[in-house]
Amino acid sequence: MNWLLTSRLRPFVLVAGAASLLLNLALLVPSIYMLQVFDRVFASRSVETLAMLTAFTALALAFAYCMDTARSRALAWAGRALDRRLSPVALASALRQAAGPGERADTDALRDISQLRACLTGSGTQALLDAPWLPIYLIVIYLMHPMLGAMAAIGACLLAGLAVLTERLTRGRTERALRASRATMHLAGTLTRNAEAIIGMGMTRAAVAGWQARHEELLDAQAHLGTASFALAAIARVMRQALQVAILALGAWLVINAHASPGIMVAATILLGRALQPVEHLIGGWKGQVEARGAWRRLSERPAAQPVRDALTLPAPIGRLEVERVAFRIAPARPLLVKSVGFSLEAGESLGIVGPSASGKTTLIRLILGIWKPQAGEVRLDGADIAQWDRDRLGQHVGYLPQDVELFAGTVAENIARLGPVDAQAVVQAARLAHAHEMILRLPEGYDTQIGEAGAVLSGGQRQRIALARALHGDPRLVVLDEPNANLDAEGEAALAAALKELQARRVTVVLVGHRPAIMARLDKLAVLKDGALEAFGPTASILPHLRAVGQANRLAVVQPAEAAEASA
Repeated sequence: MNWLLTSRLRPFVLVAGAASLLLNLALLVPSIYMLQVFDRVFASRSVETLAMLTAFTALALAFAYCMDTARSRALAWAGRALDRRLSPVALASALRQAAGPGERADTDALRDISQLRACLTGSGTQALLDAPWLPIYLIVIYLMHPMLGAMAAIGACLLAGLAVLTERLTRGRTERALRASRATMHLAGTLTRNAEAIIGMGMTRAAVAGWQARHEELLDAQAHLGTASFALAAIARVMRQALQVAILALGAWLVINAHASPGIMVAATILLGRALQPVEHLIGGWKGQVEARGAWRRLSERPAAQPVRDALTLPAPIGRLEVERVAFRIAPARPLLVKSVGFSLEAGESLGIVGPSASGKTTLIRLILGIWKPQAGEVRLDGADIAQWDRDRLGQHVGYLPQDVELFAGTVAENIARLGPVDAQAVVQAARLAHAHEMILRLPEGYDTQIGEAGAVLSGGQRQRIALARALHGDPRLVVLDEPNANLDAEGEAALAAALKELQARRVTVVLVGHRPAIMARLDKLAVLKDGALEAFGPTASILPHLRAVGQANRLAVVQPAEAAEASA
């Protein structure tokens, strides 16, 4: 278990190891106490000797308690240190990965970290720290009588061999069971995320049947693992008891032949039981050790987080945006989603991006925000490549309303404040700028209304308007809106139009993806995308009439055949 000796954990493990040494030395005292009682107290019939031995043994046991507690706390501190070091990095990495093209949220690393923390604080690690001190017990037994020491050593070797056999027999089965468990959990998560569609289209039976097939594979893998683990753990328990019986029998034979005293017989039996107990626990809990080792291996194989550079902090942007012939594809073998798109916006200008479905609009938005990185070209904000910005610092100057609005469990104010500290003045200011203040006040508890998971208690339009207020929180200089009016009613449309007008008055750069001419007519420039390429770009006054003409022609091309068919009928 070399992961226990990494630099981050080494101080805690060394403290736990030292506490284990002192603990095991203290636990030798009860056996010596037995030896002295049988061989000295019974012979001398001295109550004073018994009292002194008992007091000394009580002190030793109290010391053992302190060492056991110290070891448990050191391992708990190690688990907390490991969790604090790895969990934030793992979650940040999962968020970045989930935001990538074609990716899903991967929280396996968090489960692996939890597995390591549980292993550190569990009985298996304590048994692992006790096992190296087995030779101390064997030496003490050997000093009592060489034959007893030899039998104890043979028994220890047999249990150690059983431990090796356990590792070989359960490693593959444990990993198969773990893979099956992860697959089942992923499928269950996917099904619950799409519960509305599953229930709405009567897919429940098929969904449950597919999950049950995966779950049966998991149950089979766990059954095979459990069969091997339980059998080996039972063998270990029986073997330890058999060894104690054997050493007791050998001790009795030595006593009968006057080669040893009754005290040596009893003390050796107790010592052997104590010596072999950690090995038995290791065999019984080997599954947890294998899982922890696998978790550490998976964490080690993950790409290391990039160190934070102490780069010069860039000044707050004014909003000048330059897109320099960017191109992007999800994978090398896939076609380009964005093909050499280039344009520029001065600070305070507004741009509408239009085009048919799958023309690359949302992909271009993600490139502009730096969520995705282009394979060619650059996106610059105030002349600096957007990839050079620290994401947290950039977020203070950028507002984003995604096409799929995502709100978080909590209050309206907490969501508008972007999950940070709630500054009442800044929250209300953002809501007023989004013209959502009156709508929020009509909610049951206003800004303190709990909106439920993903804003479940709100309508689609309310969620979109609150998300717009979140995008405008903190006075951003670049605001990117992807279909901001998809769920809005007439009141919401009017509020969005008023918000855009105020943003233009404040000289905020706005990039908006949409389809409705009414909202596009309010913007300074339009960009038309088709099949990932920039088909047209220029002032709205010159681009919009062309779009209306094309739209009217397309509409007539669809309507006229239908009308002709009706006339012929």
